Amino acid sequence: MTTLLANSRKVQFSGKHKQITANAHFRLMMLLLVFLAGFTVVVGRLISFSIIEDAQPNRISSATYVPARGDIMDRNGVALARTMQGYAIRVVPERVLGDKELLANQLAALFPDTSREQFRSRLNGSRPTYLRRRALPSEVKQVHALGEIGIEFPRENERLYPQRELAAHILGYVDADNHGIMGMERVLNDRLTDESHRSEPAVLSIDSRVQAAFESELSSAMISQSAKGAAGIILDVQTGEVMALASLPMFDPNKIRSETMKHQVNEVTQSVFELGSTFKPFTIAAALDAGTVTDLAVRYNAMEPIKVGGFTIKDDHSQGRYLNVPETLVHSSNIVTARIADNLGKEGMEHMIRSLGFDERPHIELAERGHPLWPKSWGRVTNMTIAYGHGIAVTPLHLASAYAALVNGGIWRPATLLKVEPGKESEGRRVFKAATSARMRQLLRMIVSSGTGRKADAPGYRVGGKTGSAEKPSAGGYNKTSLVSTFAAAFPMDNPRYVIIAMLDEPQGNAESAGQRTAGWTAAPIVSKVVTRVGPMLGVVPDEHRDVDVSELTPLLWAPKG
Repeated sequence: MTTLLANSRKVQFSGKHKQITANAHFRLMMLLLVFLAGFTVVVGRLISFSIIEDAQPNRISSATYVPARGDIMDRNGVALARTMQGYAIRVVPERVLGDKELLANQLAALFPDTSREQFRSRLNGSRPTYLRRRALPSEVKQVHALGEIGIEFPRENERLYPQRELAAHILGYVDADNHGIMGMERVLNDRLTDESHRSEPAVLSIDSRVQAAFESELSSAMISQSAKGAAGIILDVQTGEVMALASLPMFDPNKIRSETMKHQVNEVTQSVFELGSTFKPFTIAAALDAGTVTDLAVRYNAMEPIKVGGFTIKDDHSQGRYLNVPETLVHSSNIVTARIADNLGKEGMEHMIRSLGFDERPHIELAERGHPLWPKSWGRVTNMTIAYGHGIAVTPLHLASAYAALVNGGIWRPATLLKVEPGKESEGRRVFKAATSARMRQLLRMIVSSGTGRKADAPGYRVGGKTGSAEKPSAGGYNKTSLVSTFAAAFPMDNPRYVIIAMLDEPQGNAESAGQRTAGWTAAPIVSKVVTRVGPMLGVVPDEHRDVDVSELTPLLWAPKG
């Protein structure tokens, strides 16, 4: 009996023990299932962030999807525009758990360029919206540290300009949807977004080293002369390739702001100016071509101003005597240039002006191109004033292409911002005889060696060119206090390879220019400095033992008897 009781107790104890163990196992399994469920949710959320949102960085709207975009490089393979994976910061308002007022204050403290009210509006919106595009990793880290789960950090394709302001007016920029807005980004938009071409970068004609040096010299001159702006271009005279193009003030295409919009005007291709005496060599070339001038030694009366049609043509620095053609250019005589244009006639002058493309927008890939201001009527006065660059307004690019034709043997070619392979340059059109071009090279060299362009000279580089100082038109006439000072040059003149146009908008003069605001004192020195810096980059080696042979023309320059 005792044995049976003991066995019964053992059975009861064993049953209770099994029950306790089973309960413990059940609770453990439930706890494990809860843990697994939580782990699955976390992992699923991480996968959503890392995979789904990476693959669809702009799920907010299919219209804001940012496609990949091909790179843009300079002629030597230097990256000018690239697409890289970057961060964005966006908020899903319905998921925000924290105090939205506090969060708006915190975000405004991190991003002072966006107001608290703007952040508050986005946090209280009805749908997901961006708080920041193109965010830096450090900014992402700071926002992440706020601990708000309603803020997300998707990765997006981001357009970057690693050289910052360099060549900004050439490159342009893209909008939030990665569409080209201006510059070559706009021109090449279809090619850069085409899947079949994205892996191959678009190669521009410019040399980033030359571009940087050119921008540097123009900027220094603009600042030292207290000018409103500066602009210029370096052009290959045989191919029409743009080696550098600058318009100042500049802007940073990485940071498009409303206050910099006014700086996006391309002064080289878009703005038109009366470019003054830089036109005089064209008039002389046209007269040589037409046979109006057959002997450079013939002298023209420049002793007093010309009065025609109620208009007076005078020289800024009158020589008070008769001048021949070389002297006319060396001393920049308006009077004699006007007389030669009068002899050439309206038909000859207008034909030359049109053949150089001055009657239409400049030829280049950019959409940002200005229309010339053409005279309403072309009478005798107009014919004479256009001869020295008044009464017609064109872009600096017009001038560069025309000077290339003037010195390269007489062939006009359109400018291009795309790299031209050897032997693939445009055929162009003949606008001057080869013999006329050769003569103009001599005359342009004399202007720099003996005339108003002396300060443009660069030892060993045989620079030739012409000054141009034009008063800006204003109500009732011209404003004598507002000058556009331009120097149009080419080098080396014994075998021209490049044209340089340097322009200052309203220079004020300084100690270095002896207070003078004219091109010979302000724009010409820019050319000298630029040629010295960029010549070796462009493969032009200085040689002080070579020069243009002007021995037959030198005796024509009058020298006072001692």
